[in-house]
Amino acid sequence: MTERFSKLGVRLRPHTKTAKSVDVVRLALEGNFGGVTVSTLKEAEYFADHGITDITYAVSIIPDKLERVAALIRRGVKLLVICDQVAVAEEVSRRAVDLGIVLDVLIELDSGERRAGVLAESDVLIALGNALETLPGTRLQGVLTHAGQSYQGRSIAEIRQVAEYERMCASTAAERLRAAGLPCSVVSVGSTPTATHGQSFEGVTEVRCGVYMFGDVFQSEIASCGRDDIAVSVLATVIGHRPDMNSALIDAGALALSKDRSTGAPGLPEDIGFGLVMDVHGERRIDHVKVGHVYQEHGMLVSDGPFPFDQLPVGTRVRVLPNHACMTAAMYDAYHVVDGHGDQLVGTWPRINGW
Repeated sequence: MTERFSKLGVRLRPHTKTAKSVDVVRLALEGNFGGVTVSTLKEAEYFADHGITDITYAVSIIPDKLERVAALIRRGVKLLVICDQVAVAEEVSRRAVDLGIVLDVLIELDSGERRAGVLAESDVLIALGNALETLPGTRLQGVLTHAGQSYQGRSIAEIRQVAEYERMCASTAAERLRAAGLPCSVVSVGSTPTATHGQSFEGVTEVRCGVYMFGDVFQSEIASCGRDDIAVSVLATVIGHRPDMNSALIDAGALALSKDRSTGAPGLPEDIGFGLVMDVHGERRIDHVKVGHVYQEHGMLVSDGPFPFDQLPVGTRVRVLPNHACMTAAMYDAYHVVDGHGDQLVGTWPRINGW
């Protein structure tokens, strides 16, 4: 991904919300300019502790969070925050002045996800830009958007359309701000599907994406990666057989795998339940077996045909590839790293959780 965008003259600012591990993120930063995107202030503090000092906090800023933001800025962190409301900008400015800091702010845009942000063509964009540039506690730096609706794409062509809309939204907003005499040095877009399949990034200065570091079953089903590219799995053990139910149990349930059943949606090739079941080395799929149900600490393996009990005797270890790596990884304190398809542990990489 870094090579793709360096050739285009666009910065890749990895989003750490999936990995939340400096060991993983250092791999993503090799050959890169060194900045990251975070989704929690705890992430920002953790990465600052590990020497990463160019950070975008991509969740709407509010005054209550500014003491921690101020502490990071005083440590020498170049921290960008985001805002999409004039009233919030005014409150944030007052609190920033009280704390003796000036906040560098990006305007969040709604490029179709309909979650947060202002519309690129709206009057609010210019009003908010003027407020951020003139208020004493803030500085306007640019715009940021996330086309999360790209996850709903069911073909590369559809995802490319979303990517182009995301790009046009950001570049249009940037042009309008500049035409109004306002600064806009940062034009930031990104999701893994649009970063992977977008064809033009004209007018964009940086791309943010995160799940590409690991991949997952859902990303493989929308062609953002191949199943062989999925780099995170849950090691589980078969703990029981239920021949009367044509199923088996594993010791990995909702708290190990998450309840995110993102596959099987209309237009996707296969419903694999709550995870794809592989052999212990992650090399071979166990034929027709999936995690059909999850309970707190139990997962139930089911099969479309006769269950292969002979392949999965009690005590057998399997690897479950997650539907959504972000949600699954959030259940753990560290990654146990193996080299390729081997089972020899070569390292343990801690990750940060919480807020």
